[in-house]
Amino acid sequence: MIPIAKPIIDEDEISAVTAVLRSGIIAQGKKVEEFEAAFAGFTGTKYAVAVNSGTAALHIALLAHGIGQGDEVITSPFTFIATANSILFTGARPVFADIEEETFNIAPDNIDEKITPRTRAIMPVHLYGQPCNMKKIMRIAQEHGLVIIEDACQAHGAEYEGKKVGSFGTGCFSFYPTKNMTTGEGGMITTNDKDIAQKARMIRSHGQKERYLHEILGYNYRMTDIAAAIGLCQLGKLEEFNNKRIRNAEFLTGRLSGIKGLIPPGIKSNTKHVFHQYTVRITQDFAISRDELRQKFMNKGVATEIYYPLPIHRQPLYQSLGYNDHLPNSEKAATEVLSLPVHPSLTKEDLENVVRAIQDI
Repeated sequence: MIPIAKPIIDEDEISAVTAVLRSGIIAQGKKVEEFEAAFAGFTGTKYAVAVNSGTAALHIALLAHGIGQGDEVITSPFTFIATANSILFTGARPVFADIEEETFNIAPDNIDEKITPRTRAIMPVHLYGQPCNMKKIMRIAQEHGLVIIEDACQAHGAEYEGKKVGSFGTGCFSFYPTKNMTTGEGGMITTNDKDIAQKARMIRSHGQKERYLHEILGYNYRMTDIAAAIGLCQLGKLEEFNNKRIRNAEFLTGRLSGIKGLIPPGIKSNTKHVFHQYTVRITQDFAISRDELRQKFMNKGVATEIYYPLPIHRQPLYQSLGYNDHLPNSEKAATEVLSLPVHPSLTKEDLENVVRAIQDI
């Protein structure tokens, strides 16, 4: 079976973890600091704060900006549920703006329509590894005095007009095993604001600057040195991983373009799409249904996935909270999207098998 995702862990990571274990310092320590400095340098930001998940990064970033009860945060409904849930964690309310059909990213024009006197922040999601239209989003944020918190959990190394995501506002990254780089579990917050960085560090460790002196309410969201050691190795390989993903995506698009009813990913010319996922649309014009196509892939030993089959505003939790939005682009995308393998472990034969599975229909 060709998997939909596969982390690449080799002797570098194993040796790095072994060295940490032998050191006797396995919780948050010098390796975490080293990883933070390296990741800040990679994203072009002044500060990076390592945490234990992408969800924790989003939660902390919101809290560090003082977002809470009575506030509204505009975000995308077409993403993993952690994006919106992190807003609920603070007592604030997620407000959903619809997506662009081509990119699956939040539509800036729809953001404008959703702003109210309670709006405090915009949380764009760089979905599947493609950056949002940050020029328009930043202009909207500046006009209305709003904070930007980037959900870059799927977009390590992606760029908008030559600038890396996570450097336009307060960035949040995930290092879950399926991501472009991994620490097993883990996350990172990036910022150019010294005060936000300091507050984020306090929130991740029970609200303390000094040991046993707790100034604010905080959590246990720390990263271990074990995870950081893996992260340092992975970060050193990220450009290579991303380049392989991009080449794999170019191969797939070259071979799948022109098939009736199958729409390859749309890529904006001013972005670097790093293809956390290679997501096509399977429309009604395709020879068979999306579900039938998935079964054909399975029969031929190719794993696929639907990210995401139900937009967040249609999830039972959000329905119970009174959400009844009609967001047509998001709802349509949920019925059409299908992600194909694109990860760096794929061989030329694997890619050919993916293409052949479709062409045989």
